[in-house]
Amino acid sequence: MRPKIFIACDTTNIKKIKKIIKYSQSSKIKFGYKFGLEFLNSKYGRKFVSNLKNKIIFGDYKLADIPNTCSSSIKAIKDLKLNYVTIHISSGLKAIKAAKKVCGSIKLIGVTVLTSLDNKSLKEIGYNKTVKKLVLHQAKLAAKAKLDAIVCSPHEIKIVKKVFKKEIITPGIRLLNDKKDDQIRVTTPKEAFQNGATSLVMGRSITSGNIKKNIKKIIEELN
Repeated sequence: MRPKIFIACDTTNIKKIKKIIKYSQSSKIKFGYKFGLEFLNSKYGRKFVSNLKNKIIFGDYKLADIPNTCSSSIKAIKDLKLNYVTIHISSGLKAIKAAKKVCGSIKLIGVTVLTSLDNKSLKEIGYNKTVKKLVLHQAKLAAKAKLDAIVCSPHEIKIVKKVFKKEIITPGIRLLNDKKDDQIRVTTPKEAFQNGATSLVMGRSITSGNIKKNIKKIIEELN
């Protein structure tokens, strides 16, 4: 089975998005495209995504609201024909169940603790649990709500696998010697797959510089 990687299209530049899609066609890796709030809220972003054909599309909305708003938001984006949509597990069981109920063919992904946070950050917010304990708790909630997939950092894959048996999507992925930028809990593509990730999210390690060369590096690392 080909490894699956979602490319984070973190820009509002349509030309750059088209270039990312054009240069990321590969027989060795199955690519999907992750669009976050920056692009989805931009002037032409929604129209661009709605016109994409035969691509795996990941709408990274990271919904976090009351049950009615979460389910209404899913209904409002159904015309985009997305394959995946994200919701914060911290929205609570009722909200994630309400969203799941109206998803239809869209796979609902539960987002655990963001990869930009560490134990100190959680204390600042008001959580008493460590990152690992909180992620484990959230993974159990995701399983209870019958979510289709979960997002967690590579550092928590092994503990999530114990309680969540569907797709595990892992951001915070960097090639060796790449900058961490604003991510804290990171690892390489090979390590993430070895730990049990079913797919990865990668942004700057692919989209900065020569996209074809960057993909070649990933393929070499995974072999």
